[in-house]
Amino acid sequence: MPDATQDLPLSRAHARRLRDVYRSAGWPCQDALEIELIAAGLLDRVLAPSGHESLRVTAAGLRLLADTLAGNRARLSAHEALVERVAREMGRAGRIAWRGLSLRAQVPLAGGEAGEARWCMARPDVFSIRNTSVAQYVEPVVHEVKVRRSDLLSDLRQQDKRAAYLDLGECWYVLGCDARGRCIAEPGEIPDTCGVLLVQGERLVVGRPAPRARRSELPFGVWMALARATPVAGLDEEAQGLLA
Repeated sequence: MPDATQDLPLSRAHARRLRDVYRSAGWPCQDALEIELIAAGLLDRVLAPSGHESLRVTAAGLRLLADTLAGNRARLSAHEALVERVAREMGRAGRIAWRGLSLRAQVPLAGGEAGEARWCMARPDVFSIRNTSVAQYVEPVVHEVKVRRSDLLSDLRQQDKRAAYLDLGECWYVLGCDARGRCIAEPGEIPDTCGVLLVQGERLVVGRPAPRARRSELPFGVWMALARATPVAGLDEEAQGLLA
């Protein structure tokens, strides 16, 4: 009998539903996703003596979950490796860099008058400032790292997220490569309010420079977030460790 999964275009929603069923008591939802998963042999219907029906993930479903988990880990590893690389490059450029900070930013209020804004939380992959003793010269920069085209396209549709990054400082998109070594997007696909860095072998190449940031100083809330966080080790810290 042919494998039914070959005829079903499996999406993230299918994998997510399989995971939910595996974690739960398996109560049916009786929707289109469930019908497709049962037809594909990834879910089984189980009838209890009481007459109640539940769902059970089949061996084929468990294999799909395992493959999805492995793929997610590989993508996360590629993303985290590029985030680390960008943060280290900022350190080499004489900047102080942080990964995964949660920072308060302002975005325009939808439907509001000009100048009206609301607060939101921004979580850039890399946030960095110049290593300077003058507050007005910190030149904050956000780097958003993308290693999958689908993630990039989804991110580009989130205008508020990008507006929050731009409120913090310069915003750059760092574009990784696909399995064939091709860049996941062209610089022209990125809004011109942001700069673009391209991965080319062992180098990060400027695909398009970012416009100068509107913000040169940081608000008190951002300073407090930086004070509570640990920056990426710079060259001086690495050298000191070798001397020790």
